[in-house]
Parts: sequence; C-alpha cells; structure tokens
Amino acid sequence: MRYHVLATDYDGTLAHDEKVATNIIDSLKRLKSSGRKLILVTGRELEDLQKVFPEHTLFDLIVAENGALIYRPATLEERHLGERPPEVFIQKLKDQNIPISVGRVIVATWEPHQSTVLNAIKETGLEYQVIFNKGAVMVLPPGINKAKGLHEALKELAISEHNTVAVGDAENDNAMLQVAECAVAVQNALPQIKDIADWTTSNHHGEGVAELIDQIIRDDLKSLDESLSRHNLELGQSFDDSVYGISPYGNSLLLAGTSGSGKTTFIAAFLEKLLAKQYQFCLIDPEGDYLDLPGVITIGDTNQPPLIEQVIKLLSNSVENAVVCILAIALGDRPAFFNKLLAAVIELRKNTGHPHFIIMDEAHHLVPKEAADSSFNFPEDFKNFFVITTKPDLISHTFLERVNIAIMIGQTPFQLMAEFESLIHLELNMPESIVLKKGEALVWQKDQNKIFPIRCSMPSQLLHRHKRKYATGDMDYNSFYFKGPENKLNLKANNLMAFVQMGTGVDDDTWQYHLLHKDFSKWFREAVKDGDLSMRTEKIEEQEKNATVSRKAIFHLIHERYTLPA
Repeated sequence: MRYHVLATDYDGTLAHDEKVATNIIDSLKRLKSSGRKLILVTGRELEDLQKVFPEHTLFDLIVAENGALIYRPATLEERHLGERPPEVFIQKLKDQNIPISVGRVIVATWEPHQSTVLNAIKETGLEYQVIFNKGAVMVLPPGINKAKGLHEALKELAISEHNTVAVGDAENDNAMLQVAECAVAVQNALPQIKDIADWTTSNHHGEGVAELIDQIIRDDLKSLDESLSRHNLELGQSFDDSVYGISPYGNSLLLAGTSGSGKTTFIAAFLEKLLAKQYQFCLIDPEGDYLDLPGVITIGDTNQPPLIEQVIKLLSNSVENAVVCILAIALGDRPAFFNKLLAAVIELRKNTGHPHFIIMDEAHHLVPKEAADSSFNFPEDFKNFFVITTKPDLISHTFLERVNIAIMIGQTPFQLMAEFESLIHLELNMPESIVLKKGEALVWQKDQNKIFPIRCSMPSQLLHRHKRKYATGDMDYNSFYFKGPENKLNLKANNLMAFVQMGTGVDDDTWQYHLLHKDFSKWFREAVKDGDLSMRTEKIEEQEKNATVSRKAIFHLIHERYTLPA
C-alpha cells in the first residue's frame, strides 16, 4: 500500500457551509476501515472546530490553527508548535477596534484589516507571518503553516509525507499540498490550487473528498501514477539525451556487473537521489562498503552484528536511513539473518509504507540460489527493492522473477543480460550494433519488454566519501598484504595511501612477484572496486616488468584518482 494517510482541509473541502454531510462521514469511516489514517488540517481554532464538527473524533490527529496546534482526539492531548503573540500585540489590535480571534497560538482577523495587522507586527518588533485564506487573515510564528503541522502530525504516526494524500481548496492549503506525495484539489478549489494539484476531483466540497476516498480504496491511486512524474528517481540519460527515471513506487530492480564494474558508483548516485527526495532506504551491506555515508546511520560493524530491534527502531522514524552492516555474520548464516530482518521490515512497511526502498548489496549473500524459496518471507506484493550482484545466476531464480527493471554494467553487459533472460524464462529483444563505454549500462524494462542503453548518473558527495575510505580509511579484511615470493613478509596496507608508502619501501623482488601475478590489479578490482584503476594497472603489469618504472606508473595512477579528490 502506497498511501497510508489522508490529510484533508475542513472549510471548503470536507465541509460545505461549515457542515459535513452524513454520506461524507460514511466515506471517512470506510477509509479508516481500510487500515489507513485520517488527519484533519484546518485553520480553525480547536474549540470552534469541535462545536461545528462533532464527528471530529473520527480523525487520528487534528492539526488546528493552520499548523500551530496538534490534537489527538483519542486522548485529548494537545501539542503547540509555537507561542501565542505577546499581549502587547493583541492589545494593539484590540485598540484598533478590528474583529480578532485569539487561539492557543494563532491570532486571526479578516480582510481588509491586513494593513492594521502588518503595522502592529512592525510596531511591536515581532517576526510573525501573515497567511491568507479566502478573506481570513491569520498571524502565526515564523515557519508555522499547514505543511509544518502535517509534518509533525505524521511524525507522531511514524508515517512519511511520501505515504500521504492531501486535499484542499484555498491559499493556506498550498504548503500542505506541496509536501504531500499526492496533492488533490476539490472541484470548488481556487484556480491556483488546481494548478499545483496532481488531480482535481469532479465533485465539489465533501463530495469531492468522497470521490477521492473511493479512488484510494479502489486502486491506491494507481491511476494517478503518471501525474506524479515529479517524484521520479533519475538513473541516467537515454542515448537521445532524455532523462531516464523510474517511479519511486512499484519497481523492483536488479543491478549486475563484475567486481570493479561501477556498481558501487551507480548505487551511490541512486542513494543521493533517495536522500535528496527524502525517500527512506534500508541498505543491507555485506562487505562494509557503505559504512561512512553522510546523513545515514550504520548498525553493525566488522565485529558487532546488527540487532534487528535497533534497525526497526531507527527505521520507525521516517526521516532516518539505515545501513545494516552484516560483516560480523558468518557467510552461511546471512540468509537466515536477512530473512528475520526482512520479516520485521515488511511488517513496518505494512503499517507505515516505509522504508521506501530495501537495497540488497551483494544479494547472493542474502538470497542465494541454493536457498529454498519457501524459506523466505517474501509477500506476493513485495516491491521497491534493489538487488546488486556480480552474476544474476548466483541469486534465487524464483526471486529474480520479481524483477521488472534489470541493469547490466561493466565489460560484459550483453552476456549478463542473456544470462538473466534465460533465468526468468523470457525472450528479450537484444539491440544490435550498440557498443557501451565506461559509465554506460544496458537496461531492460518489463512493461515494455525493451532493452536499451543509458548513460548512468554520477554521484557527487557520496562518491567522494566512498573514495576517502579507500584512500585513507581502514579497509580491514580487504587490505593488501605484501608477502613476496616465499611469504617472508606480511606487511598490511589497509588503504591506498598505506599501499603507496609500503610499496615504496619493499624490495624489488617482492614488488615484481606481485606485479607478475597481477595482484595489484586484482586488489584494485575486487577490494577497492575501481574497475578503471584495475584495468589501467593491468596494462602496466603486462607491459612493464621493471620494478622502479612500474612502481612510479601505478603510484601515479593512485595519486591522480584518489589523493587530489580526497
């Protein structure tokens, strides 16, 4: 289920002439019986709303005073998001003999008294804001609006704006509609509200809300997906220079490529898109490649296995993202651990709609083809996952049949795509006469049964952090060991700078031994995961046997790619 919350305005939206018809109340009850939540977001003061709308207890939360107050009808609890303006300001308005209403936080009047209000704000030196709503003039602390109130209410419910539909009709609904995943205007809404809405109902006022509820229950607003392209996550550019992006909901992706082919770079770019658009992700990291992502919390490390309870507690806050490091879990125990984690994450998703993406790096460690399909808790509608592997054949073949977008990168994308084709028992139409360069990928999309090339998006900050790990961090078990021809040495280089320092000091025999066995290019490919550095180093290993010259050439490549960016 994509939409777990309906947030609705009251006057002019749910209510017509201050009243809500009985059949509209019945629609609200139907929505709640579907397992969804209701939030009422209104500019009214709470007591006033309770008088005109006795059925307000249907709502899980009420955001009153245009975002300044949150009320929980079940417990009668109130929370204020700001303070009421000082008495000197209120008295100044009263002295002007204008009609005012004073709530817990809000002070309101009507047009044409906005000039009087603005003068009073100026004279008292306050930093308050004025918000308009069909003739109403509302004074609120800075930063308080319906979007802020909705955000705080959703936090209480542990639900994201990305799992929310909002419906309104007037100027003060603008902010709320802008932050919701799906914005709806009722037919009687102001033109500017209809302009920003993803959909305008055929019916007005409460009948329009009932129409929206019918559509939510019918297909979870799937019919509106094409109207929500602004949420698409860019993966790259097609060869005609158009942006290639995917919907953030309903897709299941596979990324395959050999070690060093650019999979980490591709995923880093994807993570940046998720972070920028605030879609929550849970990334299972078997090799410790993502331990230092900025703005992401890691649970588990090389010595301590992650606790599932901690992961779920973290993910219950929809604004937090998690990397679950399973390095401390033995290889044979990883599928069982992943199965338990998956069951807990799916239960959280069922109740809240997030995390929005489950990313499974080195997925063959988690759902290997040897594992029985019956041992995994994948529900029929399990979607919004991204699996990464070196070879599709290493993953459970039944699980692969859930994939609807496959991306192949590296030096053998056509071979990988052919392998995937045989595993899912489909006949794919392979394009002819296409030569892919570094940074390009082959994509299959199930809904079109079409294969086409793209130029992959490149990450910025995340990649720099990732590079710094290899340049100056601790690569732990992925370190390089200078051993020499008779294993007389055991010098550990735990990052690239240490590799350069130790490589400068080792004797020529030791250096040439590793050069001859292509150990350097293998380490760069498999541990540092830099395919280009590996490929260029391999050329040096093949063409230059002199220790001094080859050292200088390989060290130059490392400094060129890592020292300067770091």
